Formats: sequence, structure tokens, C-alpha cells
Amino acid sequence: MDEGAYRLTREGINRLPCVFEKALLAREAVCEQSRKHAVAERETLACASPLARAGCAALHGLLRGKSAFAIGLTDTARILPHAVSMRIQCGGLAGLKAVIDPEATAIDVHRLVAAAQARDGGLDGLPFSRIVQGVAAWRGRRRSRGRPA
Repeated sequence: MDEGAYRLTREGINRLPCVFEKALLAREAVCEQSRKHAVAERETLACASPLARAGCAALHGLLRGKSAFAIGLTDTARILPHAVSMRIQCGGLAGLKAVIDPEATAIDVHRLVAAAQARDGGLDGLPFSRIVQGVAAWRGRRRSRGRPA
């Protein structure tokens, strides 16, 4: 299937895509609002709640803007490489968990975003200097060196 046809099919099936899809598919986080869909042998995630998705989108925008310096971005408006998106999503959620609920065993996106919104100052009042430390510290899995000969 060519990528253009895939994107059109995906948009038709998944009208409310999950903002933190990369982190969820990598199993770095969980979310009770996510719903899986299979499209052309690929998994995609949708959000079950427009309100929850709006909160996640607001958090993601703040994470992207506030962590730009820490990860060396000069233009936060452009489409980011996969590894940089993973770092922002996974590291940002890990940093948010460290601030909101360090005792939690798993990163639960919906619960963390709701708790952050309920704090004084809402999402804008979060201590992003501490959260961005999670973005800066996050490292993805290393590639294997190949198969032994």
C-alpha cells in the first residue's frame, strides 16, 4: 500500500488520533482513553474522548515548545524526526510523572494530564524546568549491531 493511500484510509478510520500514539505504541505509557485500530497491517491509536484529546494536545504543544532548547531544536513548527518525537513524548511523560506522581508504577497519560490540569495554574503552571529534564534524559532503545556472522 502506498503511503498516500494509507494516510487517507487512516484519516477515514481514525478521526481522533491519539496525541501520544508513539509513546503508547512503544509501551512507554498506557492510557485508558486509547482505542486500537488496525490499518494495512499497522496499528494506530484513537482517543475515545475529544475533551481528553484536547488536554493531551495542549500538553504536547507545551512539551514541544519548552523542550526545544534541551534537545537542540531551532524550529518547533516543522515536522520532527521520529526519534525526536519519541524523545518529546516519552521523556515528557516521564518528566510529568516525576512531577505529578513519582510513586506511580506506570505512566498513565489520561490520569497524569487530568491531574496536571487540576493543579493550580493548570498545564501552564507546571514546573517545565523539571519536566524537560525527563526529555533531556530519555534515551530510546539502541539498535543492535547486526547478526553475528
